[in-house]
Amino acid sequence: MYKRTFRILIGSVFALLVIIAPTGAQTSRPDDSDIDENAMAILKKSADFLAKTQRLSVTVDIGYDAVQDDGEKIEFGSVRNITIVRPNKARFDITERDGDKNGFIFDGNQIFAFSGDQNVYATAQKTGTIDEAFDYFTDQLDMVLPPSQIFDNNFLAELTELITSLRIVDEQTIAGVLCDHLAGTTENVDFQLWIAKGNKPLLQRYYITYKQREGEPQFRAQFSNWNLSPKVSDSFFAFTPPKGMEKIPFVPRKQASASEYN
Repeated sequence: MYKRTFRILIGSVFALLVIIAPTGAQTSRPDDSDIDENAMAILKKSADFLAKTQRLSVTVDIGYDAVQDDGEKIEFGSVRNITIVRPNKARFDITERDGDKNGFIFDGNQIFAFSGDQNVYATAQKTGTIDEAFDYFTDQLDMVLPPSQIFDNNFLAELTELITSLRIVDEQTIAGVLCDHLAGTTENVDFQLWIAKGNKPLLQRYYITYKQREGEPQFRAQFSNWNLSPKVSDSFFAFTPPKGMEKIPFVPRKQASASEYN
C-alpha cells in the first residue's frame, strides 16, 4: 500500500501562507532588490480583485506528492468545486481521485464537514465571516481546506511578510488564458503563480516546492471554470446529513495530544 500522508498537508494549519512558512517560522525581510515591483503589483492586483469579488465559483484540480519510505514520489489529489458568497457563506464539494466525496459548508453561523467514504460528519458553531470560518476550521479545529487561503481578505498582507524574492518569469498561456508567470521564494519553499492578464486577474495555477522537506515534494493547483456571478440561494449552503450518516465531534488542537502532530 502506498503511503498517502503528506504531513505538511495535514498539519496544524493548511493555508498557502502557512505552507509557505509554517506557523511560528520567522523570516527576515528581504532586500528590496529581491522583490520585483512589477511582480508584486501583479500579485496585489489579483489578491485585491478576489477580495472585492462578492460572489464566485471555481473548480480546482489539486495534486500533491507523497514521498514514500524509499524516496519514490506518488501523486494524490482531488477536484474541488468551490462557491463563495461574501461575507459569510462558502461551500467546497470535494471529489478525491479514488472517488471518495467529502465537503465543507459554512452558512454564516455553523461549519459542517463531512466524509462520504467514512459516512460521518461533524459540526462546529461559528458565527462570522468566511475569513473567520476558514481560520477557525484550519487553526482551531486542525482541519485542511486548500485553497481557502486565497479567498481570505488578509491573504496578501500576510503572504508579503513571508516572501524573500519575487519576479516575473514571462508570459504563458494556461488552458487558453494568457497569464503572467511569477516565481518566488520564502525561507521554506519555492513557488510559482500563473495569473491571468487583463481586468480579471484570476489565479490559473500555482506550484509549491517544499525545498527543506525530504524529497522536495510539490503541491499543485489548477483553476478553471471561474464564475464571478454564480446564481445560488441560501439553501445551497444548508446541510442535511444523509440518512445513516454518523455525527462525530471535531477535536480542537488544544484538546489533542502533541504526539498527533509529530
